[in-house]
Amino acid sequence: MKLGMFTACLPMWSLEKVAEYASGQGYQCLEVASWPKVEGRPFQSAHLDVAHWTGADVESTKALLERTGLEISSLAYYDNNLIGDLTRREEVRAHVKHVIDAAQSLNIGYIGTFLGRDVTKSVPENMREAERIFPELVDYAGERGVKIIVENCVMEGWHPDGYPGNIAYSPELWEWMTTQLGLYLNWDPSHLTWIGIDPIETIRPFAKYIVHAQAKDLEIFADKRNQYGVYGLVAKGDRPWDMGWWRYRVPGRGVVDWAHIVDRLYEVGFTGSLSVEHEDPVWGGTPEKIVEGLRIAYGTLRPLIGDVNV
Repeated sequence: MKLGMFTACLPMWSLEKVAEYASGQGYQCLEVASWPKVEGRPFQSAHLDVAHWTGADVESTKALLERTGLEISSLAYYDNNLIGDLTRREEVRAHVKHVIDAAQSLNIGYIGTFLGRDVTKSVPENMREAERIFPELVDYAGERGVKIIVENCVMEGWHPDGYPGNIAYSPELWEWMTTQLGLYLNWDPSHLTWIGIDPIETIRPFAKYIVHAQAKDLEIFADKRNQYGVYGLVAKGDRPWDMGWWRYRVPGRGVVDWAHIVDRLYEVGFTGSLSVEHEDPVWGGTPEKIVEGLRIAYGTLRPLIGDVNV
């Protein structure tokens, strides 16, 4: 197991600057944000411009990794592959292929994305649509030696009522997407925690599909949950991601049991990257606060990770 970090938390920095920081802090690998460079879109961070990828980019990226001693664990482009707007859906699909091509050129085994959801349709309807469009993407990746990993983020902000906007949120759906679609997991315990699933109990049944993991914590405000319920407050205004009763935290500042999670991952033979995904509002807003959050996460997780695998 290696301790990594997801670069998306530092969109204002170049990949070179992120890599130099990560190496100096002691991180071993990077999950590299590879969104397209489009002004005004949320959730985008383009540390590799894979849509305009060249041989020179390949060489410069390899040189950066050699100089810093880091590896890239995955290229990340988390967008809605099932969005109802078919023009936008095709744009997402095309960019996923750019990410796959860049991963092949760098000998990276994984690219991350979301299944997503057409929020005007039911979960079963979205499952049938995914069965129609994902096999071609999985084959495209497989022909290039790449696996597609899906994060189990609920993406509640994509749904007008705070319901799941990404149909990969539960083990019931993992069973379907791994066996029927040929997808793998970028497993994140924080999302499981707030929807009432014990993350530790999901590791053994899906051990062969958990090839990459994200480390994000969660703080819960029980009094607010008693007021709003698990689906969150109704009056979100212009804050669709504000559920009102929980917030993300860096590892060590929330309720996730990292010692037992890391131990269980070792027990099932996990040898991938545990990648810190920093979305903590307390340690956000400025580069200085963000890197302090990353330092806290490193201090929490590094003592749990041995120098050899079990």
